[in-house]
Order: sequence, then C-alpha cells, then structure tokens
Amino acid sequence: MEIYKEFGFEAAHLLPNVPAGHKCGRLHGHSFRVEVHVAGPLHPALGWVMDYADIKTIVKPVIARLDHYYLNDIPGLDNPTSEVIARWLWQQLKPLLPELCRIVIKETCTSGCVYAGS
Repeated sequence: MEIYKEFGFEAAHLLPNVPAGHKCGRLHGHSFRVEVHVAGPLHPALGWVMDYADIKTIVKPVIARLDHYYLNDIPGLDNPTSEVIARWLWQQLKPLLPELCRIVIKETCTSGCVYAGS
C-alpha cells in the first residue's frame, strides 16, 4: 500500500542551461508543492502503513533547507529543474526514510515531475 504527505516551500531559481532568451533563464520563483510517498504493508493492528507524523518529522528539516532560499546556491542544485530537485530530495530522504517510493514535485498548478528513484 502507498501513502503520501504533502509539503510546500517557496524558492527562487534560474535555469542556467536553457537557451539564451528563455524565460526560465531569468531569476524567478515558485510556490513548490512536494508529495512524499511511502509504501509498505498495512500494519494489522494499527491499520496504517506509517504514521504521517513520522513522515513529517523526517521530511520537514529537509524541506526547510529549500524554503525561502535561492536554489542555485544549494550544493547539488546548480541547475534546479523540477527533475533535479526531485532527485535531490530523494537522495536526502531515502537514507532517512527507507520506505520512500516516489517524490512528486509541482512547480506550478499544471506542471511537475514524478521521481521513483534511479
């Protein structure tokens, strides 16, 4: 069974590798939404895969490293596309949250990325 908890953060970035004149090459910001999915068996007595509070305890400090920051300045995010951010979050979270099975990043209401590990 798979469950998820959603988080948000505000951040600025630019994409340094886009063609000259591309709008994403200019400094801009997003209200990012992140879904952190975990998978595992349903606990027979508790009736859940994992306590949402435990997910929050693990994920919140990692999200805090992004919230209200210039993403390009964070090691590993020099080209902070949604795809790169999703992979970066995976790399930060998987050692702390072995049940992690999927990261969903939404940089706008209509655009995002799904990452399920390499």
